[in-house]
Amino acid sequence: MNKLVMTAAAAVIGFNSVHSVHSAPLPEATADDVGVSQHRLARLDEFFAREIASQRVPGAVIAIARDGKLIHYKAYGQLDPAKGKSMRLDAMFALASMTKPMVAVAGLILMEQGRLPLQARLTDYYPEFANMKVGVPQHDGSLEFQAQSSPIYIHDLYRHTSGLTYGVPLDSSDQVSRLYPHFAAPPLRGDKQEFIEAITKLPLAHQPGTEFEYGFSTDVLGAVLEQVSQQRLGDYLASNLWKPIEMQDATFHLSESQRERLAHPFPGDPLTGKPQDIELLESPTKFDCGGACAFATVGDYVRFGQMLLNGGELDGQRILGPKTVRHMISDHLGAEIKNKVANVEAHRAGFGFGLGVAVRVNEGLSAVPGNPGEFSWTGAYGTQFFCDPKERLVVVVGTAAPGEIRKYYREQVQYIVYAAIIR
Repeated sequence: MNKLVMTAAAAVIGFNSVHSVHSAPLPEATADDVGVSQHRLARLDEFFAREIASQRVPGAVIAIARDGKLIHYKAYGQLDPAKGKSMRLDAMFALASMTKPMVAVAGLILMEQGRLPLQARLTDYYPEFANMKVGVPQHDGSLEFQAQSSPIYIHDLYRHTSGLTYGVPLDSSDQVSRLYPHFAAPPLRGDKQEFIEAITKLPLAHQPGTEFEYGFSTDVLGAVLEQVSQQRLGDYLASNLWKPIEMQDATFHLSESQRERLAHPFPGDPLTGKPQDIELLESPTKFDCGGACAFATVGDYVRFGQMLLNGGELDGQRILGPKTVRHMISDHLGAEIKNKVANVEAHRAGFGFGLGVAVRVNEGLSAVPGNPGEFSWTGAYGTQFFCDPKERLVVVVGTAAPGEIRKYYREQVQYIVYAAIIR
C-alpha cells in the first residue's frame, strides 16, 4: 500500500480498538473458526482504506455473521466529513429502502394472525385506489387511460406488482413515472392522507399483477398496516419487531442523541462533483413512510437479518414462523410476471422478488457471487444487506453514499466476502 493508504488503514485500525467497548450485536467468533479466511477478509480493510484515502466515500460500518456468530464488525473513516467526526460502530444510518423488508415482516406478522391476507384487496382499506387508471404511452407522447383489469391485492404491494412507481427526472422518456414524486418527497411534504390522496390521482404504470415495477408499493403497505393495527407504523414495528429482538436504535423519528450519531455524506458527489445531500437527515418526516423513512445502526440490522436467517427467531424471541419466512424469501414473480428487478440494480440479473426482498433464483447471471436462495435489499443512501442461507451468512453495510457510487460498494463488498469463504 502507498503511504496515504497505509495512513488511512492505520486510522481505521486505531479507531476500531478505541471503540471496542461497544457490545457486539451477536455472539462473536474468529472468522477462521467458521470457515472464513481472516486473511482474505482483511481485504475489506484495505479496500475501504483506499476508498477513504481517495475521498470516494466518507466512511462505513460493516457487520458480517456466519453460523450466527459475528466475525467482522468494524467502523471505517468519517461519520461526518464536514465536521471531521470519526465513524463509530453505533452510527445511525438513513436506511431508505432497507425500511421495506422490515415493513414486510410487520405485514406478515398480521398475516399470521389472520388479520391481513395476501389476497385481500387494497380497496378494502383504501377505496380510493379503485379509481386509478393505467397510463398507456402513445406514439404522440400522450397517455391513454385504461381501467384496471384486475384489482391491486396486498400481495402486489409486497412484490411491487401494484403498478405504482417512483418519480424520475422530467427529461426521462418514462411518461408515467415523470408524474410521480421522488421517493422521499411525500413524507417530507405532507401527512399520510395527503400522500394517499395525491398518489391515487396518478396513473398506474401497468396493469396490477403483471410487472415488477419498483415504487411506492411499500409506503402504501405501511399505510394499510396502520389501518389494520390501529397503530402508527413505527409504534407497531417497535412493539412487534424492534424491541423483541433488541434493535435498540431502529426508529422513524430520531432523538437528539441519535442525531449526534448520524452518518453524513460528502457535500459533493465524488463521481460527478454535483452537490448532494440526504434530506431526511435534516427534515423530520410527517408520517412513517414504509418505503424509505427508517433509521437504524448496522448492529440493529444484522440482528434483523440473523432473525430472518434463523427462520423468524432470535435469542428466544420468535417474530415469524419458519414457514412464513420461507414464503417471504421465495420468488413471487414467476413466469407470468415481467421481471424488471435488474432494472433497479444491474448486478441483480438472475434475481426474482419475494415479499419485500430480492431473491436469487439462478446460478450465474448476476455480477456478484452467491447462491440461489440468497435474499437481500439495499437503500438509496448507501446501505446494503444480504443473507445467504446456504452459506449461513448475513452481511450488512452502512455508508452515507447517496450517489451512483453506492452500487460500486455493494458489488465490491460482496466480491470480497464470498472470496473469503473457504469452507
